[in-house]
Amino acid sequence: MTVFITGGAGFIGGNFVHYIKRKYPSYRVVCLDCLTYAGNIKTLDPFINDADFHFSNTDITSRADVCRLFEEERPDIIVNFAAESHVDRSIENPEIFLKTNIMGTQVLLDACVKYGIKRYHQVSTDEVYGDLPLERPDLFFTEQTPLHTSSPYSASKAAADLLVQAYVRTYGIPATISRCSNNYGPYHFPEKLIPLMIINALSDKALPVYGEGKNVRDWLYVEDHCSAIDLIIHKGTPGEIYNVGGHNERTNLEVVKTIVGILGKSEDLITFVKDRKGHDLRYAIDPSKIENELGWKPKTVFEDGIKKTISWYLDNKEWWQEIINGEYKNYYEKMYGNR
Repeated sequence: MTVFITGGAGFIGGNFVHYIKRKYPSYRVVCLDCLTYAGNIKTLDPFINDADFHFSNTDITSRADVCRLFEEERPDIIVNFAAESHVDRSIENPEIFLKTNIMGTQVLLDACVKYGIKRYHQVSTDEVYGDLPLERPDLFFTEQTPLHTSSPYSASKAAADLLVQAYVRTYGIPATISRCSNNYGPYHFPEKLIPLMIINALSDKALPVYGEGKNVRDWLYVEDHCSAIDLIIHKGTPGEIYNVGGHNERTNLEVVKTIVGILGKSEDLITFVKDRKGHDLRYAIDPSKIENELGWKPKTVFEDGIKKTISWYLDNKEWWQEIINGEYKNYYEKMYGNR
């Protein structure tokens, strides 16, 4: 079995490479990643020299390069993690999000039509549903919730989902889609909330929180997400969408205070900054479908997952220190320095 994992040097994709290599040692894994700012080849260090692992520095928007890899490797399964995914960056520069997230998906789908595959899986996000009111904790996103995007990022992901569904109906591609809640865990790029707070707190730097920190997210430990995708690509029904949620709703401020408490730092480090444009209020997923149909449930409660995540960042300082010493440092100053 040959599995293509696009965006495999990124956060969730990298964790999925580790998961698949651990669970299915007989599989050949081909990792495609164009190594933009959020891709880190060091995430894949344990496998670079393995005979059944191949890394290709490929942009999924390059039709020629993607088709060449399909010709050479003849993949059975495609799992598409490759995406620009940071909302703030999408507000600053929407074009790259549309190119990668929509046109890149089209290139992959066209290759699937041309060469044939057993399963194509699109990794999406709960952000395609928009948000839920804070005063209605009884409401959750289901697979039938209408798409209602708030940012160029979520709009590009919703467009990609619709494209996948169109290729299922028009070309008969055996494709599935998963929409997950916020992930956290090892190898998370430092611009995201949880790793940003961990790294800043370790250096006693300000912890920038948007608005009043009341926005709610449903947190999913990344290994639980990987296990859900594993079930979907092997047992899920082609043409179906599966919501994947962690049952771990927290306000952003609660998350930050939890990190501060575990690290033994002062809450005085918390600094409230000007809110993000179009900031969604609450995400909350109902994962009943995947639980009932495939038997998946998240195993990691937030209290345990956040401790494991903090421990990983403490034990792997070299991985993230090299990142924050580079281009990201300039981006950080631009996004938070004047707020």
